[in-house]
This record gives sequence, structure tokens and C-alpha cells, in this order.
Amino acid sequence: MFGKYISEVIFEGGLLPASYLNALPVVRYLKQVERLAFSSAVTFFVGENGTGKSTLLEAIAVSYGFNAEGGSRNLNFSTKKTHSELCDHIRLSKKAHPKDGFFLRAESVYNMASNIDKRDEGGSFGPKIIESYGGVSLHEQSHGESFLAIVQNRFGGNGIYLLDEPEAALSPMRQLTLLAELDRLVKAGSQLIIATHSPILTAFPGAEILEFTENGISKTEYKDTEHYRVTKQFLNDPDRMLYYLLNE
Repeated sequence: MFGKYISEVIFEGGLLPASYLNALPVVRYLKQVERLAFSSAVTFFVGENGTGKSTLLEAIAVSYGFNAEGGSRNLNFSTKKTHSELCDHIRLSKKAHPKDGFFLRAESVYNMASNIDKRDEGGSFGPKIIESYGGVSLHEQSHGESFLAIVQNRFGGNGIYLLDEPEAALSPMRQLTLLAELDRLVKAGSQLIIATHSPILTAFPGAEILEFTENGISKTEYKDTEHYRVTKQFLNDPDRMLYYLLNE
């Protein structure tokens, strides 16, 4: 059963006029509508680079209490403060309290893995942190293997899970594996919000797809997304697509 842990993102304003965030399409949109609601257990943020998908996801994560570089609410570390101030200008409407939660961003899994190893080397009492991630250092696995190890071992269900471009770490076959994990988590009462460019992941049945464009955010159907249409056109006739791309 979908818990709806986060039902809405509410924009509260207050951004300084000089902030670069004012130029982002997602911020311009939130200024107009003031709130963004979620209506499914799985919500995908899709759209072109620069429209603000990851910026909004990061702001949601930090506002919820997650570390900006990824991890659970109890895994706090900072390699370099790079997250935007948008988290200070939104409020989350929550309908229930999850038992679990995680912010997983492909670009900073390395930093998170280093922090886990460092803590475990400290010799603290009790089980090592890495036991919750499968028992093998994430540094001793490939990027894709470590990414899946986190999802398969650390994501226990009844939780809120935020994923930023998970396909960056995964082959097409492993993206299919991740689809099965999403299904497991939904059936275990979880909510997931995922920023992605993957036409494989966005095929998840019943998912809400929010497309970010220069004109704002709108719900769209899977086969109407640009990611699906461009990928389909290329796979249907790669020679023709390459001809036009390379000979124009």
C-alpha cells in the first residue's frame, strides 16, 4: 500500500533576486503554482539537462533531512558543500512517517562509500555499517554493483527513497534488475521519487511521470516522453539517425 510519505512540495518564496535559481525553469514554475503534488508510489522527474530535475530532488532530500551527498538520515558527511539553497525555500507536506529512507545519487556513491569505510575502520561497538549494505565494501565492487548492493541490501521497504539518475551507474540489463527492485519496494509500502533519463526505468507500471521543460512541469504518458521517442527513433533506424547527425 502506497504510504504517501511526501504528498506535496510547497514553494515558500524568499529567494534573493541575484540567485541563479531564479533562472531555472523548475523554480520559475514553482513561483507560479506554489506547489507540486505527488499522486503515485513512484514518481519520475524527466526532461532535458538544465531544467532543474536534480536540483529539485536534492532540495526535497535535504529538506526531508537527508545528507546532500546521499545516504540515510543518520549518515552525515560532507566532502564539499555544493547543494543549492532551494531546500531552504520549500516545505514538504507529509502524510505518514516512514520506517526507512535513503537519498541515492549516482555521482556521489564514491564519497558515501569512503565515509562508510572510514566509520567502520574506527572500530566502534556493534555491527559494522557495511553489514547493512551487503557486507562487502562498496569500493570493492564496480560502480553498478555497488549501486545495486545499496538498493538490494539497504532499502528495506516502508520507506521514502530518492534516486538521482540511477541509470548512470547501470547497464541496460541492470536497469531491468532495478525495475524489479522498485516493484519490491512499492509492494513493501514505499514511495520513490526518481530523476532519470532512462526510457527503461520510466516504463514502470503505474508510475507518475513529471516532465520538466522550459515552460514548467506537466504530467505525461510514458510513450509521449522525449526519452522514449528519441530512443525508439534511433533503435528503429540507427543508420538513418547517424546519417543526419554526422552529415548535416
